[in-house]
Amino acid sequence: MQATMDPHPGTFPVLSYVMSRLPSFGPRTPASASASASTSDSASTSRSHHVDIEQPPHSDASSSSIVGQMPNLANPEMLASMTRAISDVAQARSVFKVMGPRPTHEEVDEAKAKLADLEAHLSRQLEEIVGLPRPPEIDEARWTAHMAEKEKVIKESTEKEKRILKSIIQLDNMHDAYGKLLKDAEKRLVKIYENDGADYDNNNENDEDDEDSVQVKEQVEGILKEAYGKGVERIALSGKRLKYLPEAFGHIPALVVLDVSTNQLSVIPDSICGLESLEELNLSSNALESLPESIGLLQKLKILNVSGNKLSALPDSISKCSSLVELDASFNSLSYLPTNIGFELRNLQKLMIQLNKIRSLPSSICEMKSLRYLDAHFNELRGLPVAIGKLTNLQVLNLSSNFSDLKELPETFGDLINLRELDLSNNQIHALPDSFGRLHNLTKLNLEQNPVEVPPMHVVDEGLQAIKGFMSQRWIDILEEEERKSTQEVQEQGENGWLTRSTSWLKNVSENVTEMIMSPKTPKEAYLNQQL
Repeated sequence: MQATMDPHPGTFPVLSYVMSRLPSFGPRTPASASASASTSDSASTSRSHHVDIEQPPHSDASSSSIVGQMPNLANPEMLASMTRAISDVAQARSVFKVMGPRPTHEEVDEAKAKLADLEAHLSRQLEEIVGLPRPPEIDEARWTAHMAEKEKVIKESTEKEKRILKSIIQLDNMHDAYGKLLKDAEKRLVKIYENDGADYDNNNENDEDDEDSVQVKEQVEGILKEAYGKGVERIALSGKRLKYLPEAFGHIPALVVLDVSTNQLSVIPDSICGLESLEELNLSSNALESLPESIGLLQKLKILNVSGNKLSALPDSISKCSSLVELDASFNSLSYLPTNIGFELRNLQKLMIQLNKIRSLPSSICEMKSLRYLDAHFNELRGLPVAIGKLTNLQVLNLSSNFSDLKELPETFGDLINLRELDLSNNQIHALPDSFGRLHNLTKLNLEQNPVEVPPMHVVDEGLQAIKGFMSQRWIDILEEEERKSTQEVQEQGENGWLTRSTSWLKNVSENVTEMIMSPKTPKEAYLNQQL
């Protein structure tokens, strides 16, 4: 798996190319190798020591691709200039190598919650100490010193726990800062390349842009005037090269549908929360890096499309859009989903988060009881929440192309009783869960490009019915084996109980007989014997 501190070639193509050419990040150049045949082994060993095993090898295909698009990258002077420009990235990466992977969003949220609880608990403890009455036999000076010492002990104990939680939050913040550093570095390298590249005249293009901007501004102003006068319910401004959305758009209370897709928007104004009747919002194919927290106030919003932007996270407040039925956040740079997203979006039926960098799904997603369609292909998922089987209404699930990250599915997977279509292609799944045989409604399955061992590959090659038959029989065999073991345990417990009771009875009889034999006979006993 690629280390998180390495720039991904797909996201940072120029930066990745330049860093792969540095001695400390990639293989040494042939010129640095020994020319002597007798020392070829030592030279090979020397080169191997200079290869960074965490940096994925820069393949010839990716190199030729980026050089084909930017041929001047091969220029030694260009490469030297770019190398100097990313010295800060090289230094930061060397630090991150020893800091470990980034914590998940749930771990960070949990740390923040625990930190708040610790602060509140400490505050209560200190208040209790202040409120303690001073015993009459202790003078005020000694009591004050005693209280101060008690406060110190409590604070030190709490501080130890806080340090651990703060380190998790700090590590996440540092990874976030490093991600921004990579973005800035990529922009710097592109600018360096453009300055040294071929000259071209873009004055005419700028003039055309200015004319278009004037026309768009007039059109927007006309729409706003009409909206104020007639109470417009639908506004479509797709593909108008809009660079900003006027605050006034937030003051159209009757607006039901707003489409500003395929523009150049980088920010959505906070005033959007004023669209109290809005049911459908299309912000796709823009340049948005974040969404306003106020979006959570759109209580009637049913369809939200933010695909094809530059979002690294969705605001936590999106969980408050409780009427959402469809959410499309695909083709962004998301690394996680809000921790509580599933607890609030109970009406969500369609969730599309494909083509992101999501490493794990929050456990709360298992509470989306209305969810019918989930597409999470082409991410970095390492697994699914244990309780995924609670999504009993799910019909279509796409987990393909999570590659080396996705290796197994939880046993509760078999509880997805309404699942009809499942795509698991291009992963590293070795075995389907034993409960897989319970997916009786499954009609479409893709297991291509997986090292599957259970079921055997010859069964997989026979198709879905053969797989379902094999896994169903496997499930029946498991249940029968468990029942057999359970019955055997009951029988063993019964036999052990009988033996225990028998042994106890024999022991009592033995003790009574022994006592009768060993003890002197009383007159009564002699009489009884005589009768016998």
